[in-house]
Amino acid sequence: MAIAETQGALDPMMAIALVGALGVGSQWLAWRLNMPAIVLMLVSGLIIGPATGIFDPVRDIGALTGPIISLAVAVILFEGGLTLNRSHLLDAADGVRRLVFIGAPLGWLVSTLVLHYGAGLGWESSAVFGGIMIVTGPTVIAPMLRQARLPRRPAALLQWEAIVNDPIGALAAVLAYEVVLVLRATETLSSALGQLAVGIVIASGLGILGGWGIAVAFKRGYVPEYMKVPILFTVLIVVFAISDQVLHESGLLAVTVMGVWIANARLPSYEELRRFKEHATVLLVSGVFILLAASMKFQLLTQLDWRAAVFVALVVLVARPLTVLVSLAGSDLPWNERVLVGMTGPRGVVLVAVAGLFGERLGAIGVEDGALIAPLAFVLVAVTVVLHGFTLIPFARLLGLADGEEPGLLLIGGSKFSIALGKAVTKAGLPVLVTDPNLSRLRGARAEGLPVYYGDILSEAAEHSVEIISYGTVIAATDNDAYNTLVATDLSPEFGRANVFQLGRQKSDSARHALPKTLGGRNFGGAETLDELNAKLAAGWRIALTRLTEEFGAKEWRETNPEAKLLGWVTAAGELKMVRSDDPINGAPDTRLIALLPAEEPEQAN
Repeated sequence: MAIAETQGALDPMMAIALVGALGVGSQWLAWRLNMPAIVLMLVSGLIIGPATGIFDPVRDIGALTGPIISLAVAVILFEGGLTLNRSHLLDAADGVRRLVFIGAPLGWLVSTLVLHYGAGLGWESSAVFGGIMIVTGPTVIAPMLRQARLPRRPAALLQWEAIVNDPIGALAAVLAYEVVLVLRATETLSSALGQLAVGIVIASGLGILGGWGIAVAFKRGYVPEYMKVPILFTVLIVVFAISDQVLHESGLLAVTVMGVWIANARLPSYEELRRFKEHATVLLVSGVFILLAASMKFQLLTQLDWRAAVFVALVVLVARPLTVLVSLAGSDLPWNERVLVGMTGPRGVVLVAVAGLFGERLGAIGVEDGALIAPLAFVLVAVTVVLHGFTLIPFARLLGLADGEEPGLLLIGGSKFSIALGKAVTKAGLPVLVTDPNLSRLRGARAEGLPVYYGDILSEAAEHSVEIISYGTVIAATDNDAYNTLVATDLSPEFGRANVFQLGRQKSDSARHALPKTLGGRNFGGAETLDELNAKLAAGWRIALTRLTEEFGAKEWRETNPEAKLLGWVTAAGELKMVRSDDPINGAPDTRLIALLPAEEPEQAN
């Protein structure tokens, strides 16, 4: 703390800028290094907070720290609720119901026992903290799922459980705390239960009312497009604040219910709202993790002893797996998916924030070990974030739930060009899927042994049927420029704009017929259209795969094939890179170039 005392507190604006820069910077660096972003954010917060004293949220931001974290968590849970569309559950619905109705109370009981016998807490603190531990943390699960690219069903189970059980865990802690007050004669049983019941009813009612009001107003055109997001944010904050005023922590239930209602209201502008909220959530998750890590005091952690390690081990190896496996017993889920969900239970900001609050409340009414709840929560979050952040992908691969191969190519359109390109990529050992809403256009792909999907890739059926996680690159290659542009624009947020391409558009002499250049994907292979590429294939050109060596590198390949059109390459590590006409060639040994070669030019040996 000497540094902070010498230099003084940070200006609040500088403090907020520091939190934003470190949070977003950690996420970007994690993307570049292909490692868990949560781990970097946790480390960054600890470095600028307790390790160096550069930033102290209470000192530098003041009394607003608590409300900022509460509102951020509310927005995060609301955004999570926006992703919970019932139509996306399908075969995961039974598992989600079991994890909520059986897993939540069972998890509360098992966690309470672990806290009492493992961590050594009294029954009062164990019951309150055990309720909070129902929470698994959507702030952590979402980034992990984005990076792990798990199959749809286990990903849905983890996502729904994390979001739905978050407010349930907070309310369970409220219930346990009210019981403690009754036992200590601070409050009567009827008063405690009545307040809890009223709070839950009001929170649920406010959430439904807020969601219904937004849905009706947006559908009937009562709100102009440019005001939809501001009004949505305002209603969200009002619903959260009123509900929290009636019963503390019930605001989390209200905003989750509101988000789920809107997600299932089939709003025409739903996707735009959801994507904006996703972007806001990335900022908020970053900021909240930095704030909570920076707020931790090493003095609190020194209160813990060897029992803390026993507690964490029991939670990870006993409490979580036991709860999930018992909850899912008798379901039709395969064993590997049950084990994956059971061994994946990272905790996040909601656990730390709510645990700290109730730890202080218990201490205020004379529960001595209430002060241990906050440091135990922080240790649990830190360990599970690091553990699951680094082990989720290899563990999923061990269970056969994540492909060891690199993501492949999704081709939109069953043309001759798509078939030839798909065969070349398949020959390189990567997965390929050819999609087309016209069944007759898929006959050629089927004849060549390429996997196909008959239907519109933008349809809801495709979302449920196609394992998007198997593909990392998209090429829109139909004979309809408008459709190519629509597909590329729609899929860009999910795949990343750098990984979505479309073929050259038809030349138009009239500006009124030209599509905006701001829409669509990256130009693939120059300005040639599908007709021009198909004409070359008909004239004898072919798409070939050429392996580079120390002796035969990119320079030699270009000299040998001066008229060839490079389409992409597969790196020595198996990563697919499709290119534009101006992209430089990767000339590393063992790189396999994918190129369109003239008929008269001999193909190099693979």
